[in-house]
Amino acid sequence: MKKRVWPLLCVVVLMALAAARDAFDDWVDQTQLPAVLSETSVEVLDRNGQLLRAYTVENGIWRLGVTTDEVDPLFLDMLIAYEDKRFYAHAGVDLLAMARATLQSAWHGRVVSGGSTLTMQVSRLLENSGTGRWKGKVRQMRLAWALERRLSKDRILALYLTHAPYGGNLEGLRAATLSWYGKEPTRLTPAQAAFLIALPQSPERRRPDRHLRAAQDARDRVLTRLETSKTLTIETALAAKTETIPAEKRPFPTLAAHLSDRALADAPEKVRHYVTLEKGLQVSLERLASNTLTGKQERLSIAMLVADHQTGEILASVGSGGYSTHDHREGFVDMTQAVRSPGSTLKPLVYALGIDQGLIHPETIIDDRPVRFGSYAPQNFDGQFRGELRVADALQQSLNIPVVLLADQIGPARIMSAMQKTGAAPRLPSGKAGLAMVLGGVGLTLEELAQIYAMQARGGIAIDLTWQADVEQKTGTRVLSRAASWQVGHILSGISLPSGMSQRGLAFKTGTSYGHRDAWAVGYDGHHVIAVWIGRPDGTPVPGAFGGDLAAPVLFEAFQYFKPKLDPLGPPPPETLMVNAAALPLPLQRFRGRNAVFETAADAPKLAFPPDGARLLATTKGLTIKVKNGELPYSVLTNGHLAATQVHHREMTLSEIGKGASTVTIVDAQGRSDRVSVWLE
Repeated sequence: MKKRVWPLLCVVVLMALAAARDAFDDWVDQTQLPAVLSETSVEVLDRNGQLLRAYTVENGIWRLGVTTDEVDPLFLDMLIAYEDKRFYAHAGVDLLAMARATLQSAWHGRVVSGGSTLTMQVSRLLENSGTGRWKGKVRQMRLAWALERRLSKDRILALYLTHAPYGGNLEGLRAATLSWYGKEPTRLTPAQAAFLIALPQSPERRRPDRHLRAAQDARDRVLTRLETSKTLTIETALAAKTETIPAEKRPFPTLAAHLSDRALADAPEKVRHYVTLEKGLQVSLERLASNTLTGKQERLSIAMLVADHQTGEILASVGSGGYSTHDHREGFVDMTQAVRSPGSTLKPLVYALGIDQGLIHPETIIDDRPVRFGSYAPQNFDGQFRGELRVADALQQSLNIPVVLLADQIGPARIMSAMQKTGAAPRLPSGKAGLAMVLGGVGLTLEELAQIYAMQARGGIAIDLTWQADVEQKTGTRVLSRAASWQVGHILSGISLPSGMSQRGLAFKTGTSYGHRDAWAVGYDGHHVIAVWIGRPDGTPVPGAFGGDLAAPVLFEAFQYFKPKLDPLGPPPPETLMVNAAALPLPLQRFRGRNAVFETAADAPKLAFPPDGARLLATTKGLTIKVKNGELPYSVLTNGHLAATQVHHREMTLSEIGKGASTVTIVDAQGRSDRVSVWLE
């Protein structure tokens, strides 16, 4: 009888176990998982994947996303060996470890070692639950089993690396390594890894900025246990114990702060923004910007931009001397995007357009003289006139009158069109393009100005400057000819450098806006363009601020920070007209404008007295006339009749003119003439 009962009993037991297993599976499968896609800090990374700036999540917490392949393998090996050596073998709960921990606790009367697996710790972190009460422990076990069924081991490990607490508002391994060591977790020393394993166990009591000794003791205990388990050699563990622990946290990087804000505003749904900037260069230029403002007016600000004009990629962007809302410099304002008057920096574009339209050549003679266009009478910066000089000299000396004369012939609308073709959006205060535009009477941003110069550096082909790493560049529009672009660049590279500067071969131009509100310097070599602005964000004048004195030295220093040797501008294109003034075609030897053939030449004869339409008293001697300019000898006609020939004097008396209306005509040796009508009473 007994022999028959045992098989039946075994069947019952097996069925009960199967039922229990099925019930257990149902219990685990019905587990409601907490959100495993927790919010992580938005990051802005440079062209090489290095962190430029990160933003906190809720409650000001730093929680940066991380995957296992972004972590030093040594750290992962040490973490698993210390916290959960059977991590890759168990199904979420290590019953053997829990039994051992229970027995040790009962034997010693206190907790000697924990039985929680990494998966159970992830469960606690996701639900932000405690560890002490048995109900909480059961919940963690259930959740751990459920996580193991739905997620991979690497995903569970990544959740731990993202959520583990590291003191204060730090969560996750990347936040910890950046804050405590100022680096990513890709390469860690054994001592650093041990400290980062020990800290999450008691993040507030082991914070080295508050409890340095406790932090060191905890780290050393980790090293000792890993040495005992043969994870580390004795020599490695001993050496690691001599390494110092950081006594304070480091601030998270806020590099390219303004551009980072633009990236976040442009795509708020993204967690990681990859930009074209280069971190090392950005650090150098932000330091240069800060140093430049040291000792200067407290409300002065600065902006800089570096771009590769061959690819259009922006390599560095500095929006102010310091990103702050608490200083007088208004550092929170991104001055690379502020619309300002560009001063004289548009002159190279005007000269290049003049060359393209056949109006001038660098060797053309142009007259720097008083001129007036209706009510507009441009003046040079110093109020002086240089007379006749070469176009190249006029550009290098940044004279105002020659460029306005040239702009009058080109037409303001064509100049506006050229700027727009580069991708710039010039703003006109009056809404209408006028001649004053070429002297700064137009609004441009620093980025747009750099874009105009990038076009010139590229041989006249426009390119959009971009900071977005995933934007595909398109072929730009041709704005200038290769020859005109090269000739203007060649002229700019010959400008005298400030004292102490040695950047020979740099094509650059400075500018100062009306009222000394903006100081500019823009320059390029064969590969890169840099633009610098200095002024006050609120547009208040800065007395004594000149582009050449204030901004140009920063431009040269920025190039020195960037590259020890300039890239050459390149040879002239084959079609470039390389001759001296005497060999130029006659229309290019002297700038006269398009309608010169219909206009009175400046040296043509002119009846200076009497003025046209004058009423004079008749005298017995006759009418005295005075002539200026023209080539001697003169011929004189009165009322259409020849009155005198071969006159070699510029003043003479005509005795045969009677009372009433008369017309006097003077003709010089070249056949040029002038006439006046008078009335003698």
